[in-house]
Amino acid sequence: MRLYVVGGAVRDRLMGLPAHDRDWVAVGATPEALLALGYRPVGRDFPVFLHPDTGEEVALARTERKSAPGYHGFVFHAAPDVTLAQDLARRDLTINAIAQAEDGTLIDPFGGRRDLEAKVLRHVSPAFAEDPVRVLRVARFAARWPEFALAPETAELLATMVAAGEVDALVPERVWQELARGLMTPRPSRMFELLRACGALARLLPELDRLWGVPQPPEHHPEIDSGVHVMLVLDMAARLAAPLAVRWACLGHDLGKGTTPRAQWPRHLGHEERGVRLLRGVHARLRVPVDCRELAELLAREHVHVHQSAGFGAAALVRLFDRCDAWRRPERFALLLQGCECDARGRGGHAELEYVPARRLPRLVAAARGVDTAAVAAAAAARGAAGPAIGAAVHEARVAAVRAVLSGMS
Repeated sequence: MRLYVVGGAVRDRLMGLPAHDRDWVAVGATPEALLALGYRPVGRDFPVFLHPDTGEEVALARTERKSAPGYHGFVFHAAPDVTLAQDLARRDLTINAIAQAEDGTLIDPFGGRRDLEAKVLRHVSPAFAEDPVRVLRVARFAARWPEFALAPETAELLATMVAAGEVDALVPERVWQELARGLMTPRPSRMFELLRACGALARLLPELDRLWGVPQPPEHHPEIDSGVHVMLVLDMAARLAAPLAVRWACLGHDLGKGTTPRAQWPRHLGHEERGVRLLRGVHARLRVPVDCRELAELLAREHVHVHQSAGFGAAALVRLFDRCDAWRRPERFALLLQGCECDARGRGGHAELEYVPARRLPRLVAAARGVDTAAVAAAAAARGAAGPAIGAAVHEARVAAVRAVLSGMS
């Protein structure tokens, strides 16, 4: 039996990046031999074991063949006669098909080191096309390493896979998992641009795909194109190190513009509520986590109001805070402001501008939240108020608190 480190750990070391988890392949081994050495079995679909001392995963060298559509449709063959080269041949990209022996020797049968040096993402073999998840993975790698180019033959293969309907077989949970990981990369826009180029975006997120070619008012959007704008917003979210919920919200904040009748272009009246309805469909289809879906729908509905809030009086501001549930969800309101800042700065020539609501609104929310609502309610009840009248008294107290802060603002 011979052990080799494979995949991302080898690639990252060659790139000078910290390698976290190491995956191992055992060549010339059997399950019985590993069990006799104290390895613990964990694999369900194919033989994977945990090293008795390090706890690292060790898989038997294996080959695979396509047996059905989708990414579950594979038959695996793991046996002592499977070579390391055969195991590496089933991997996705050449840069992920490099192995390292225990003595440090590199085994690179598919030119992965060459492609690392040239900064090229290239598929290993035609077998790449058998796994539709790889469309998403390659797009994610492109966003993780934006300096890498996609090999022309790999771009052609991705388009062929999409045309053959492979991505249609992906399950929602896997699509969301890959999208979420891609959103957290240094340049997430590149993931969606690659998916769009090969046709996968139209299959997976048609609500987003239709934004390209939809114009916006140039006085607000120098970049004009709605799809280009969303990509700028998304990259601004990465620049500001925003969490996943904000990045997802940024991706979906303008979906409603894709359903504006052409006769109304470049204006998009009512796109906010249309966008919320579209997002609800996306969220149900992809089974998006609750925190991401709540923030996305809130940003889609309220981003224009937040942008315009400098012109609001105290009562309108308190109504905005009411709709955002800023009293009970101050952390989510802060994330909403971050998403609005990404939207405002994700425009041609606006990247370095200060987003005033991000500085102004927290002070006003804090003033309103500082109202002792229990005392206000008790005083109102003592005057004979009940039900909605007590709520109105609390509202007016918050308006008064906001008005007092507004009067001191320049």
